[in-house]
Amino acid sequence: MNSVTAVTPSSPSRLARSRAALRFFYSDAATGLGTTIFLLFLFLAIFGPLLVPYDANQQIYTDARQPPSATHWFGTDHLGRDVFSRIILGARDIFTLTGLGTLLSILTGAAFGLLTGYLGGWFDELWLRFFDALLALPALLLALLLLGTLGPSRNSILIVIIVVYTPIVTRVVRSVSLSVKNKGFVEAARTQGESLRRILFREILPSVMPALAVEGALRFSYAIFLVASLGFLGVGVQPPSPNWGLMVNEARPYVSQLPWAIYFPAAAIAVVVIGVNLMADGVRRLLQAS
Repeated sequence: MNSVTAVTPSSPSRLARSRAALRFFYSDAATGLGTTIFLLFLFLAIFGPLLVPYDANQQIYTDARQPPSATHWFGTDHLGRDVFSRIILGARDIFTLTGLGTLLSILTGAAFGLLTGYLGGWFDELWLRFFDALLALPALLLALLLLGTLGPSRNSILIVIIVVYTPIVTRVVRSVSLSVKNKGFVEAARTQGESLRRILFREILPSVMPALAVEGALRFSYAIFLVASLGFLGVGVQPPSPNWGLMVNEARPYVSQLPWAIYFPAAAIAVVVIGVNLMADGVRRLLQAS
């Protein structure tokens, strides 16, 4: 008798899932626009140094204070630096700093949220009150207080992003964990003697991921705005970095003579933040549909 081998359909590959998610994003005009903006600036952050005609801090004294033209698409600032090149090169600085800071705050907040939501009791109450104290301060004020203590540097800004956004992520993850920890599959894992780490990360975390993904996208957009705001106030990334907020601050005294030097970096901040928020809405709808 010939044996018949049963063939089970293979699960969709990671590439196929990525294509399906991309099609979902572009099924809605607003989400597609936000995704395009995000991917464009991500491309510029990665390949920007290969595309720009000038170095970020190259001063062309003969071209100082020039309006937008074929030679300098976004004009030049008061020192003769090409505004277009600085914006493109500043994208890497913005995405690297805010991306790493957001990732660390998501990881830290997820760990605290899972632990406090699952363990409860005094552990939950202690950390919740501490995070409530941090959330009582506006994000920008808390950031200024921390930078006043730590001093302005890239590492200090990373710490600021983590401290400012970890409490928010923690509360989101904790609220989902509270609703999941008493479900049957978690009780079964507990009855079987599974370790705390396995229960948190194998049983509860998958239920938390949809809310965590949306929160991560939102925190990323707010982190961009926070870093740009700190640069504008002069307490974040220091000159001569092409940080967009710092560019706005440096061009502010010359706004009447060089409006392009302030409007283009300000527009870059606004466009990226809007794009990421539009994409975050698509992430939320995708996870709700799945």
